[in-house]
Amino acid sequence: MPDTLDLALDQVARGQRVPYLGPGIAALTPGLPATPAALCALIESEVRVPRRVSGNLWCAAQFVESRRFRATLDAILRRAFAGTPAPNPVQRWLADVRPPLIVDTWYDTGLIRAFAETGAGWGRVQGISRQAIATETWFAAFDAAGTRLAAANPAWHTLIYKPHGMVQAGSDVLISDSDYVEVLTEIDIQSPIPPEVQARRTGRPFLFLGARFDDQMLRIFARQIAKRSAPGHIAVLETPLTRMEALFVRELGITVLDLPLSEVVARIAARAASASDALTAAG
Repeated sequence: MPDTLDLALDQVARGQRVPYLGPGIAALTPGLPATPAALCALIESEVRVPRRVSGNLWCAAQFVESRRFRATLDAILRRAFAGTPAPNPVQRWLADVRPPLIVDTWYDTGLIRAFAETGAGWGRVQGISRQAIATETWFAAFDAAGTRLAAANPAWHTLIYKPHGMVQAGSDVLISDSDYVEVLTEIDIQSPIPPEVQARRTGRPFLFLGARFDDQMLRIFARQIAKRSAPGHIAVLETPLTRMEALFVRELGITVLDLPLSEVVARIAARAASASDALTAAG
């Protein structure tokens, strides 16, 4: 399995495989909610929700939005992701190797901060809520300086795709049921998937890191984002899998590496040390 992981990391670094980051990557950054359940618990600690929706992030967010207004929900999210912790090792490594496409499915800004340290030549496209707009817009694109553009630039070396948005001043997120209702209606025909994301996933399989598939919403997005990419997906995913996860990985033909994310961090560190030794020897 380590050989398979090393090969997958090599392929990411060479731009041959797309890294797909789940909420578990945030667990490498202390103080951030790192699962939908953990974020839901934070929301419920501030607003009491009915038992029927307790524990379901998307439903709990909808309850808060309906009863306390969107501003209350947004304020809770800002507190949940407050501060500017340093990017974690996986995020920094991705900023160093700069693959053509990175899918980052959690709400934190760590990967954006890591890339901000590298200069220009990259940008992001993110899902946006359509509740307050009257256009057929599903996503928004931004360059490295944070300037909003009409679309992602095909000339960018790296495109960061945040399908659920991110928690940041002036940004937007998909989190409540009403945010997702139209997206889920259209996602099977790929309308909410940005064209540049569709172009860059073509011919490349995915490496899933920090992603679980035990939630229907997360499975839907993973399935549709990976659609029409290359076969041969790999997931670093500690077992046991739930029944639905097992069905999902079988459906997508995902090879599961039963390893903790700490093994990924260790192998990234080993790569950096090896590169440093090589430079020292060459000098």
